[in-house]
Amino acid sequence: MTTARSTQPLTAPAEDYLKVIFELETAGEPAGTNEIAAQLGVAPASVSGMVRRLVEQRLITHERYRGVRLTRDGRRAALRTIRRHRVIEAYLTQALEYPWDLVHDEAERLEHAASDQLIDRMAAAIGEPTTDPHGAPIPTREGTMQERALTSLGDVEVGRRVRVERVGDRDPDQLRYLAELGIVPGARVAISSRAPFDGPITLRVGRTSRSIGTSLARQIFVSPA
Repeated sequence: MTTARSTQPLTAPAEDYLKVIFELETAGEPAGTNEIAAQLGVAPASVSGMVRRLVEQRLITHERYRGVRLTRDGRRAALRTIRRHRVIEAYLTQALEYPWDLVHDEAERLEHAASDQLIDRMAAAIGEPTTDPHGAPIPTREGTMQERALTSLGDVEVGRRVRVERVGDRDPDQLRYLAELGIVPGARVAISSRAPFDGPITLRVGRTSRSIGTSLARQIFVSPA
């Protein structure tokens, strides 16, 4: 049963913690103190206090040596923040014509201030998008989200044709570079060759040949074309 404490408005830092824990769980990584600290750019010692508070609010569980996990209420709160973030990104790009490399930081600032009602109106105004500008799924108003099983471009075999579905959104320079190459959600890509020992991957994007490093290829997620 949800307690009164778990229904209190969450602070912006608490929402950030829940969002990071959700992302770590989705990636199959342990949401331990060090991992959370690395994602948030804070000292591991400062994580412990927030973890205790989130446990008291019954938004996470914490087992020693096994990290933390979201409860049902914690997952719902994390998805609510993620929805606000991704709808804001979509609105900025579609309604205000923001470049896709600038919207992440704007959404990080605005996601804690916008009400759920405002987010719903923003989503309705741009046609209820199902993904953000970088291809990440947008949670529903009801607090559900379907994650598709995608493959990293770095793992695609030579000769295969794939469709770009999603790209990492944290690095503006990387996003600008991908846009220049035409590697954006919806693009069709063919793997022409792969150099050994983590060497560059040669792609065909449309009629143009491009080469990218394996570290960048791992930030691009694709499905069979």
